[in-house]
Amino acid sequence: MRFGPALAMIALALPLGPPALAQTPATVPAATAVAPPAKPAAAAAKPAAAAGLPAIGITPNAQRDVVIGAINKRTGETRSFVGHPGEAFDFGSLHVVVRTCETTPPWEWPKLQGAFLQVDERLAGQVRRVFSGWLYAESPSLNVMAHPRYDVWFKSCTMRFPDGPSPRT
Repeated sequence: MRFGPALAMIALALPLGPPALAQTPATVPAATAVAPPAKPAAAAAKPAAAAGLPAIGITPNAQRDVVIGAINKRTGETRSFVGHPGEAFDFGSLHVVVRTCETTPPWEWPKLQGAFLQVDERLAGQVRRVFSGWLYAESPSLNVMAHPRYDVWFKSCTMRFPDGPSPRT
């Protein structure tokens, strides 16, 4: 019977020689039977800055720049909205809230950008959610806002990253 490479790796990791004799509590000296003290939970959950590690340096959500495009299909009016996640804008009867935006770090490939939007339509005093989800700049057809009068699309997200490997070109 032939075994695969994964089983061969397991076999190499096993110790060779006779099995070790198990010690029972009666054969363990009294001085070594005491369990080591456990670390307090607060010490184990130190933040990175308190532990002397550098801060990650990713842009906080409120400081990211996002660009959203919109078009009224009936009138041909187009607009670009520049803002930050958490901000909202109105276009015709639409109320658009940008919840967050993300982009891949410069050292990752392929470059992807996306934003989570919530779009409400206000007609006759009623508010109806017409879209809630992620829109992607590189693949706008992946998740579209289907509306008979308006199109809303995500254009870009700008954020900062910590130093990493050099960007791929």
